[in-house]
Amino acid sequence: MGSAVGPDAVAGRVARPGAGGIVSRPRLFERLGASAQVTVVSAPPGAGKTVLLRSWISQVGLAEHAAWVPVGRGERDPQQFWLSVLVALRRTAPGSALVQALTAAPELDGGAIVERLLTDLAPLADRVWLMIDDVHELAPDALRQLELLVMRAPPGLRFVLAGRHDVRLGLHRLRLEGRLAEIRERDLRFTVAEARELFGAAGVQLREPGLLVERTEGWAAGLRLAALSLAGGADPERFEAEFSGSERTVAEYLLAEVLERQSEQVRRLLLRTSVLERVNGELADLLTGGSGGERVLLDLEQANAFVVALDARRSWFRYHHLFADLLQLELRRTAPGEVTALHQVAADWLAGRGYPVEAIRHAQAAGDWARAARLLAGHWPGLHLDGRDAAVHELLAGFPAEASTADADLAAVAAADELAQGSLEVAERYLGLAERGAASVPEVRRGQFQILLGIVRLLLARQRGNPQTAAEEAERLRAFAEAPEAAQPGLGEELRALAVISLGITEFWAAGPAEAQRHLEQGRVLAHRIGRPFLELSGLAYQAATETYRSHARAEEYSIWAIELAERHGWADEPATGIACLVHGAVLVWQGRPEEADAWVQRAQRVLRAEAEPAAVLGVHYARELLELSRGRDADVLAAFQAVEHLAGDLPAPQHVLPAARELLVQALVRLGETERAEQALAGFGDQDRDCGEMGIATAVLRLAQDDPRGALAALVPVLDGSAPLPAPAWLTLAFLLEASARDALGDEGAADRALERALDCAEPDGALLFFLLHPAPGPLERHARHRTTHASLLADIRSMLAGTRPALPAGPRPLLEAPSQSELRVLRYLPTNLTVPEIARELYVSYNTVRTHIKSLYTKLGTHSRADAVERGRSLGLLAPSPPRGQATLLG
Repeated sequence: MGSAVGPDAVAGRVARPGAGGIVSRPRLFERLGASAQVTVVSAPPGAGKTVLLRSWISQVGLAEHAAWVPVGRGERDPQQFWLSVLVALRRTAPGSALVQALTAAPELDGGAIVERLLTDLAPLADRVWLMIDDVHELAPDALRQLELLVMRAPPGLRFVLAGRHDVRLGLHRLRLEGRLAEIRERDLRFTVAEARELFGAAGVQLREPGLLVERTEGWAAGLRLAALSLAGGADPERFEAEFSGSERTVAEYLLAEVLERQSEQVRRLLLRTSVLERVNGELADLLTGGSGGERVLLDLEQANAFVVALDARRSWFRYHHLFADLLQLELRRTAPGEVTALHQVAADWLAGRGYPVEAIRHAQAAGDWARAARLLAGHWPGLHLDGRDAAVHELLAGFPAEASTADADLAAVAAADELAQGSLEVAERYLGLAERGAASVPEVRRGQFQILLGIVRLLLARQRGNPQTAAEEAERLRAFAEAPEAAQPGLGEELRALAVISLGITEFWAAGPAEAQRHLEQGRVLAHRIGRPFLELSGLAYQAATETYRSHARAEEYSIWAIELAERHGWADEPATGIACLVHGAVLVWQGRPEEADAWVQRAQRVLRAEAEPAAVLGVHYARELLELSRGRDADVLAAFQAVEHLAGDLPAPQHVLPAARELLVQALVRLGETERAEQALAGFGDQDRDCGEMGIATAVLRLAQDDPRGALAALVPVLDGSAPLPAPAWLTLAFLLEASARDALGDEGAADRALERALDCAEPDGALLFFLLHPAPGPLERHARHRTTHASLLADIRSMLAGTRPALPAGPRPLLEAPSQSELRVLRYLPTNLTVPEIARELYVSYNTVRTHIKSLYTKLGTHSRADAVERGRSLGLLAPSPPRGQATLLG
């Protein structure tokens, strides 16, 4: 961790005037280094905001304590912005030890990243400045998330927000509290002395720079352009005399002056690369037909000539927005016939270098709709498998309205997009158009087109909940994947993984976990092996769902694993993450912790949409039914069941959650005293459900409420002897509890106690306390507490829960003999990931041997002998977050 940097030290340092050609502005540096938590730098374009902040960082020695984040023009992706913030903070000395890495992904959840940053930065002791340039370009969602970060940030995190205008961040509260500093356009205007220093640094001597300062009103961009133009050989006296006009006129005039005085190579590069959102040396050389583009860009960036480096290596650049706009205007004026060709060349280069989204945008800008459609169709499988459906949606919006119906490739992508948006009927219409237009697809792309159609058909069958169709499409897709002439390069195994995971998901909702488990495990393992984390997330989440029917402990482990994977990649709003949250919430309900469960079920409800994932939302309503029953909100249980029944009616295949949902309905009606309606609900069990265990349990609940213990026992016989199957082992706990209550009502205390002991046997492995909350069997429980039992601890937890107090937390972990170093902690935070030791070394920019040494030291200090044990021990000590349930290590070993 770097040395502490305080406001007094920053304000008191003396900057070197004119260092690197940058004007020293101590009057502004003092305000930037003051004690305010937030400093706003708000001024029109070209006022010198970016240069001021960069020079401040450089001249007062803040390079290791400043996280610089430039916002892209028209930034529409708050998740990508927050990923950039995280990366920038990790590059600071304090942040490198605190902020955990997050793998780059195009579709990220900004709110989740903010919460993660707040957690990571909570121990921050040193000062770190988060400097956001062009903050006005942020979308409303990102601004709201930024406000959350500002208001909850630790004291050591300071903000400098630069933009063309003020943004809505609720900063008035900070202003009232004296924690806001503001630098406005008037403050940024150059004084005569500063202008003289600026011109002097450019090698220009003016007798009286005050005239230019007056005419530009101290506008930094105008003065800097004037200095560049004068340095190119313009007559100073004539230039000063002829210089006049509004800001726009000044900018356009000076741009022409600068371009005319640059070399032909530089002029050609600036104009021809102005069509790009970002440029590097190789792409600049391609568009200009020359060489040395990277050197020119570096020189322009070094000279602060409206060129901004986008990465630490200074390999990618963008032009200042004002500069880019004017360059594009000049290009259209001087070479209008070249613009289309430049976009086409850029599209081909970007597509060949693995930047399909940018490539498609350039093809669209060129009006080459056929090329754009081919690129989008060809890259869609990869984009989908990377979780980039939102980017696809935006690209489709860039085509003419009629394109999606006239082009078979584009119709197939439009069908996939409609599926992602939840418009299944519209998706089917587009799919029909694509199928009818298949003959128009050239033979050379026919195999690729059939793969695209196959994926869309499979996803449609999955979302429709149709297992037979899903199985047929999965088999067809696997056949395509195994045909070398049809499969796209590098996508064969990805398609197999997608096929079996999709089949497993469909089987889970339609046929139950037993059918789905094999396919989900096979697909998840394959996805992990081939490095497709988005597919792996889907497999993990649904494996967690299958485990709820076998082992709540394993379900909890898989759900936490999936949630951590999603947070690592920024996929918090993906449907698979919603499933993982749903499973985690359901397990908490089963454990008798409904208040904790509610937040997770709500999160699942926010992510999963009925129009896109009807079967999954049916599961959400079932979980809500279970949750409200556990909280005694019986009327809400009825509403949740109605939602289950409504959705089930829209799905083609029988849904295995329906009998369990109907059993919960019977319990709620009984608790409301509506036994007649409960009888009607029992009658609602269809013929295919008559022999299921839920039917027997629901009948027993009702008979006990009707003071008919013998009827209850009769209903439980097929459940207890195993002839009537139950959806999960936990339900057997309820069956034995009901038997205990019925035996107790008949005066057979011995049989009642034995039944209760069997109920405890069933509940012990997973700590499933829910049914003891719903059907406590008070008599047998009271007697059991006085007798010998193998479940004394569980029984104590149950009694505490029923008394309204939580079970005592287990004793804390044993203390460390020696605390890990900061370097060791950085390595420890990578151990829960799937990265190998060499990959961790590359992430941390250290050697393989260094990482191995740190791991060995960690094992010694933590008292562990394996990576999995080190992760579990680190979490128990609070060195890693969030803390997962018991058994996580078994998934990481």
